[in-house]
Amino acid sequence: MPLDFTAIDFETANSSPASACSVGLVRVRGGEVVAVAGWLIRPPAGHDDFQEWNVRIHGIRPEDVSGAATWPEQFDRLCAFAGADVLVAHNAGFDLNVLRRASAATGLDCPPYRSLCSLQVARKTYQLDSYRLPKAAAAAGFAEFSHHDALADARACAQIVIDAARRVGAADVETLASALGVRVTEPVTTPERAVA
Repeated sequence: MPLDFTAIDFETANSSPASACSVGLVRVRGGEVVAVAGWLIRPPAGHDDFQEWNVRIHGIRPEDVSGAATWPEQFDRLCAFAGADVLVAHNAGFDLNVLRRASAATGLDCPPYRSLCSLQVARKTYQLDSYRLPKAAAAAGFAEFSHHDALADARACAQIVIDAARRVGAADVETLASALGVRVTEPVTTPERAVA
């Protein structure tokens, strides 16, 4: 199997994992980036308060998403882009939780995505004083990007996995994970839907 996956990154409006306000997606085929997409999202009702801390991090404000597609309106587009790929993210637990929780908050069933954490990959591949995304991405040859821009972050995640696979001679995600002693995480069941 070739090195195929989709890197994903979410930004959130507040501390609720259901408060997705932006997504970035990068499709990799055979170890090469072949498609990218990113857009703003109007967070689900009840999860749509923008906290100052989050705004300071990513710069997205309520007025920026007022005309954006809601989670249910953009969900099919996101899933169509990702297909059946393994999803790669830096601290994948966070991003997969956003995907599951925003889906649950809007009554949608999240596909059973498998995932690989580029943070874990970076820790096993590079010797760094910090494994935050900018430092890990720079080690992978992807420096000077707009950190906390969802698409730029997804592109950085993709580069870490591409570079790590090249370094260990892994032809696919599973072989890379095995070579580094990390796991491709199996899907977690969608949490119970929020009751209105």
